[in-house]
Amino acid sequence: MTDLKEREFAAVVIRLLKGPLYDDEQPLWNQMLDLQKKVDDYLLRINLFLRVHEEDGFAYLSHPEKKKEEEDEENSPRLIRRIPLSFEVSLLCVILREELERFDISNSESNRLFLDMREIRERIRIYFKEKTDETRLSRKLETYIHQVENFGLLKEISAGDDKLNQEPRYEVMRIIKARVDPDFLHRFKQKLEEYVDTL
Repeated sequence: MTDLKEREFAAVVIRLLKGPLYDDEQPLWNQMLDLQKKVDDYLLRINLFLRVHEEDGFAYLSHPEKKKEEEDEENSPRLIRRIPLSFEVSLLCVILREELERFDISNSESNRLFLDMREIRERIRIYFKEKTDETRLSRKLETYIHQVENFGLLKEISAGDDKLNQEPRYEVMRIIKARVDPDFLHRFKQKLEEYVDTL
């Protein structure tokens, strides 16, 4: 590679190691597409796969899929940690994933979904007992949202434009389509059915 290509290659790899890369991050996105095969070959050496979702405009790194018995026997280190999610955080992720799905079906002009705290609260509160204190739920919801932000699935944009409603506004990041995949949804549906049975 030329010196320029080597610099672009290094910049792309470093950016991907920091987290998902989106198509609005130019020129890195186009450089990643141009160097995709070389980047993928390089990352495989450290047990990472480059996953590119051009249609949705994001790319991210993951470890190869392994069966449970292979995971138990595996001794190779993981660069990307697996973090167990609480029921509430999992529920919030599923709700956001479903909202993005509905948005994609009904909206052809934009691929960016924004929700404010009030909208998120309305969507999650139906899963909790009616006697749940609203203030307590709101306080806990901020904690759940903060965790989802840390996972890179939500991004705070700004407080509401309405001066009387200063609730924060968030963008649902499209990487959630990869993180909350059909397998995740299936496992969570089973947990949700168990949870509903206890109410």
